[in-house]
Amino acid sequence: MTAYVIRRLMYGVLILIGVNLVTFLLFFAVNTPDDMARLAIGGQRVSVDAIEKWKVERGYDKPLFVNAAASGTERLTDTIFYQRSVPLLKFDFGQSDDGRDIGWEIKNRMGPSLALAVPSFALGILASISFALLLIFFRTTRLDFWGVVLCVLMLSISGLFYIIAGQWLFAKVLRLVPYSGFVGGWDMVKFLALPIVVAIISRLGPEARFYRSLFLEEISKDYVRTARAKGLSERLVLFKHVLRNASLPILTGAVSALPLLFMGSLIAESFFGIPGLGSYTIDAINAQDFSIVRAMVFLGASLYIVGLIMADISYTLADPRVRFE
Repeated sequence: MTAYVIRRLMYGVLILIGVNLVTFLLFFAVNTPDDMARLAIGGQRVSVDAIEKWKVERGYDKPLFVNAAASGTERLTDTIFYQRSVPLLKFDFGQSDDGRDIGWEIKNRMGPSLALAVPSFALGILASISFALLLIFFRTTRLDFWGVVLCVLMLSISGLFYIIAGQWLFAKVLRLVPYSGFVGGWDMVKFLALPIVVAIISRLGPEARFYRSLFLEEISKDYVRTARAKGLSERLVLFKHVLRNASLPILTGAVSALPLLFMGSLIAESFFGIPGLGSYTIDAINAQDFSIVRAMVFLGASLYIVGLIMADISYTLADPRVRFE
């Protein structure tokens, strides 16, 4: 198992190098440093001197990959790629195009993102599994039929509808929670209650339908019929046998989604005014701050690789029969 994890980590490093290189190429294939300077300063009618000054202040006046005017190792080190993208491999995120420390921003914004994502993630999985088990317990009944219909309807509706409808109902009509905003301490509960509820409801349809299909497949297997033949109750069969044997696919989706806890929700944080990593990324995209966007893409790729490795490790904890050679 240790050798497998080490091998996966080595693969992950190679993937991160590739992600870093491809992201750099894509960004500078779309926008040259001159275009970035015009966007940052504002407008097309910008003097050449202002563009050159902006590029020199941020290190964009150098060649992309190879500096032919330099000698020795500086031919590679005195370039935009080495100074702006290579430090990401050491998780040195550097500064944004407006001069702010990206690492400091990530540390300060990770708290609000986690405060929103952790309850949404845990309560969402609990609600989806519970609802799916309820439908399975009453399978082939009207409750099961209308439950599936409800799941199909919910997964057919965009997440933006739940956000807008939730703000209209709970903030405008009932006045139970504020529209948007965020504060520290225990007062954050009133600002996070609505986003968490919306996140749970928006995930309930697709996840409950998936778990129901998963549980239906399990209850048709021989070990379930054997458990029933021994006289076990249907409730015990579902919770002790079916749920346990269906844990591997559940872990695959759950653990792989853990990186999203740190990255936050792009749409929810923007709509509800939560100063997390999601809104930070959206603001960077709107401001055309490519340094922040590259850093967030790299951070997301790193966390996703870690999540996949954790999913593999969790398999052996859930089912001792699983072994990786």
